[in-house]
Amino acid sequence: MSKVTSSVVFSIYAENTDREQIELASEIIESEMPDALYLGCSTNGTITEGRLSDSPFVVVCTVCEYPSTQAHLLQYTLTEDSAIDVVENLKKELEKRPWVKAIELLATLRGMSMTPFCEACNDINPDIQIFGGGAFNIDINNDNACVFSKAKGYSEKGVIFLLTGGDDLIVHTTHITGWKPLGREFHVTKANGSILQELDGKPAYDAYYKYLNIPNNEHFFYNTLEFPFFYKHHGINILRAPIASNDDGSLTMTSNIEQDVYARIAYGDPWTILNCIEEGGREIAKFQPEILKVFSCAARRTFWGNDEISKETEPFQSIAPTSGFYTSGEFLRCENELIQHNVTLVIAAMREGAIEETSQFKMSSETFSGKVSMINRLATFIDAATAELAEANQKLAKMAIEDSLTTLYNRAETQRRIISALKQFNEANKKVSLIMMDIDNFKMVNDTYGHKEGDNVILGLTKVIKEVVQKHNPEASCGRWGGEEFMVVLPDVDCEKAAEIANEIRTTFAAIMFPMARRKTISIGVVEALRGESADMVSVRVDSALYEAKNNGKNQVYIG
Repeated sequence: MSKVTSSVVFSIYAENTDREQIELASEIIESEMPDALYLGCSTNGTITEGRLSDSPFVVVCTVCEYPSTQAHLLQYTLTEDSAIDVVENLKKELEKRPWVKAIELLATLRGMSMTPFCEACNDINPDIQIFGGGAFNIDINNDNACVFSKAKGYSEKGVIFLLTGGDDLIVHTTHITGWKPLGREFHVTKANGSILQELDGKPAYDAYYKYLNIPNNEHFFYNTLEFPFFYKHHGINILRAPIASNDDGSLTMTSNIEQDVYARIAYGDPWTILNCIEEGGREIAKFQPEILKVFSCAARRTFWGNDEISKETEPFQSIAPTSGFYTSGEFLRCENELIQHNVTLVIAAMREGAIEETSQFKMSSETFSGKVSMINRLATFIDAATAELAEANQKLAKMAIEDSLTTLYNRAETQRRIISALKQFNEANKKVSLIMMDIDNFKMVNDTYGHKEGDNVILGLTKVIKEVVQKHNPEASCGRWGGEEFMVVLPDVDCEKAAEIANEIRTTFAAIMFPMARRKTISIGVVEALRGESADMVSVRVDSALYEAKNNGKNQVYIG
């Protein structure tokens, strides 16, 4: 049986799934260095010395210098059915090896959801860093991919775990996107795994056509690379790129997207990306790593193109030797949660022992064309305009349901809330009561003292209604029914309790001394909704109860 523990590790990256070539390289390593470990996968390209390699087949050797540092390989068959069992087996192996500090994973992803796999990893020891990437192919339209290692050889449906650790090994991980959210939010109203079906109740493709004028043709994937979806998952920024638009208007995403989240279309431009690279690089430099492992999304390579993709990874070589590959998905554990990223740069920085030499992150200053600068400025303009529009819409929405003088609900919104309360009453067998009140002899106030004093009286009653109702039933809805009439909708309150609340409003209001109108009174009608009663019917009954209160001498509560 091959030895799967060592301090020398070879990482092998192949741009295709040529099994014969991969197994030949594996045999050479086993023959020349039988104690060394090796692992690898097919890729969309390899990163060596921080740059996209010209070679379709690359071998990178890592030698651990401290005797305490250990590495161990595990390999399993990975399918949707086996994903949970794989993680359970991994946990058992970790229990045997308390020295583990980091897990690098390489996996074949295409055609399967990794969400159950990631969720099952969440209760692994939180001190262990987890990072890695999905195997891919140089042809992004080709689903063929493979992983391979000294543990179990070549597999087209598998996952490899490289466990590393020891007293002197220190690991730091991070991720960088550089894509920024743009414009308005969309509500993901329907999604199933990696299929994004609806945004705001409409086919998801409509957003790309309406806002970006991207047609549904064979170039859809390339045209949308600059504009993935951006949303937050437990406070962590996530990007999801569409890879195809389907006949029904749904989008196939690079990996699962959650339903009922709020997402925005993000944009990428070189200036913004490189600015984020510089910020991230300076943070990594503080750690002073000895090696950097990079897992970059193949979409980033497509976005930049072969001639410029190295601009975002070569600067890391100024800190430490930098290698890795272009993936079908990136994995990183953040806040104890393993997350599958897309369009993202995941970086694992490692060193043994204390910092001995210091190196600075160096990045040559880039001069961009006016077009690129314009993209960034236009994005800033759109964000500001979107924020202003959202604020205006909020104000309009508020105006549509509120009375301008009292800020209580207006009549239309109060009627809607009566209908809603009655629906709950009929479905959940909950009681609903209404209070309707009218200021006695209010016309005389306006006629004698003017409308300003009339408004003072109305605002005085509004304050009393808000305070008394909030004290007794915070779930209640208070509205101005019209002129000097007010309505209170009391869910889960019977007629007796409603009458108590009404009487407290009446007596509290009667005690107020207005500057000119002096003391004023109100008449109140109270009813409890009956089974099967419509909003119009109960409104008529409470209006009749109010009429009786007026007719019986005013300044009283009448229960209908």
